[in-house]
Amino acid sequence: MQAEQASQDFLLWLSAERRASDHTVEAYGSDLAAFLGFLTQHLGGEPSLSDLAALRLADFRAWLAQAAQSGRGRSTRARQVSAVRSFFKFLGRRHGVENAQLTLLTTPRAIRPLPRALSPEQATQVAREIGEINDGALSARDTALFALLYGSGLRIGEALALDVRDAPRPGSDAALRVMGKGSKERLVPVLPSVRTAIAGWLAVHPDPSPTQPLFLGKRGARLDPAVAQKVLREFRRLNGLPEHATPHALRHSFATHLLAGGADLRSIQDLLGHASLSTTQRYTSVDAAQLMAVWKRTHPRG
Repeated sequence: MQAEQASQDFLLWLSAERRASDHTVEAYGSDLAAFLGFLTQHLGGEPSLSDLAALRLADFRAWLAQAAQSGRGRSTRARQVSAVRSFFKFLGRRHGVENAQLTLLTTPRAIRPLPRALSPEQATQVAREIGEINDGALSARDTALFALLYGSGLRIGEALALDVRDAPRPGSDAALRVMGKGSKERLVPVLPSVRTAIAGWLAVHPDPSPTQPLFLGKRGARLDPAVAQKVLREFRRLNGLPEHATPHALRHSFATHLLAGGADLRSIQDLLGHASLSTTQRYTSVDAAQLMAVWKRTHPRG
């Protein structure tokens, strides 16, 4: 049996029995066609099932190398490897075709995009002026929320999970207790200006009893993240801020600006609640990228 016929049987099985989406079937079909096309050239003829069983690790690596030279990105190549592995599992079940070499092939790792931070001026503008979007109590709420996001580097979900009893108070140096991912609690310092903004919101809070949510929506329930995102989206539109000005960008800005100011990575890791230092190390690339941008913009020969 030729490999091409087996691939068609695999796609039919994927669609009919596994009920994969049309998009998945189409993507896997394209990936397998590229793989078998490479093998046809690589082996000097259309491959059979016995040819697939005899492929060496070097053959699989040559296929990925050609894909990279053709401009295929890491995520695309990772998907192609997944498609080929699924195909070989199918061949093993239906036709008894096994190839242990494929298990030795390393899947290309996708490069995570660098965090996109705002400039210190842009982040400060959001924290100080976003209250202009709403009136009255909602203005105080928005100012408190976004001052906290930038001032303490919280995730939007962490900030909105706070209750009134958790709120930092003016005149106190007590750190804020935050429940992060994986139910891991951490202590986060709070700037005096943030404490003042939160106090201003609590003064007009509809129900400042200890067990009530700290940040409320118009109907009295805990504020929805989508509402906070909408507020910032409107603010950035009115003030000409970049599209990546989001609540999470304020967290990136917090970390990037601390690093630029001389904070060490371990401290930033603790403040952000990252489980791994490698996650925090991404901010070193951001800082270096910003330094290069400044150099290109200001150096006489840049």
